[in-house]
Amino acid sequence: MRVLFMCTANSCRSILSEAMFNHLAPANFEAVSAGSFPKGQVLPRSLQTLQKSGIAIDGLHSKGNDAFAGNPPDVVITVCGNAAGEPCPVYFGPALKSHWGLEDPSDLSADEASIDAAFHATLMRIGQRCQAFLDLPFAQLSRDQLQDELDRIGTL
Repeated sequence: MRVLFMCTANSCRSILSEAMFNHLAPANFEAVSAGSFPKGQVLPRSLQTLQKSGIAIDGLHSKGNDAFAGNPPDVVITVCGNAAGEPCPVYFGPALKSHWGLEDPSDLSADEASIDAAFHATLMRIGQRCQAFLDLPFAQLSRDQLQDELDRIGTL
């Protein structure tokens, strides 16, 4: 199963989601990420947060929708924050779509320790959601049931 995590800049939340999902996923699952307006670089603190958590950062880069050209995703998950008033990108295609809103830890104006804590908390929440997704009994779920489960996971 191929999962696409999308946000606006593809420099923080979608990158953290791609890396965490791939860290937890078995061989037959893969995540990529993309942004509707990619920043062109991953935030250094995103990479540092992943490294501190023992998650590989090889190959992570900010990219647009070309991340899935020729190999469309089965599931698209947007990770833009609900309350931030931020527009989430739209993916047109047959993939199941769900929203797992996350506040952007890079928007926090605070001391370094608080910002580090916000990045870590965001990564842990992503990990909880990814694990819940990977624990689903896929062979037993209809497409509609999988959609319901994806939406439920977005509330965790």
